[in-house]
Amino acid sequence: MVKAIVLKDSDNVATALGELKKGDKVTISGGDDKVITINQDIPYGHKFAIRDIQNGEHIMKYGESIGGATSDIAEGDHVHIHNIESLRARGDLAKEDE
Repeated sequence: MVKAIVLKDSDNVATALGELKKGDKVTISGGDDKVITINQDIPYGHKFAIRDIQNGEHIMKYGESIGGATSDIAEGDHVHIHNIESLRARGDLAKEDE
């Protein structure tokens, strides 16, 4: 049974296709199948890291940046509003570019 989806090789998160529990093992399919151990409960539709992500690094989902990490995120960690920040529609970032 498929438990998570990753669409692009550049993605560093997967989306849970059902509720995942701490300690669950999830196989991420791709060029090389990789088994991720879930570190916290992950609700349906939420994301988890499929590799370590550094503070400030882009969160990549479906081949697109959906924000930046606000702290280091370990492989298997829940990725949500507590550790990512949107980089879209931020007027303060646009002003920095001027």
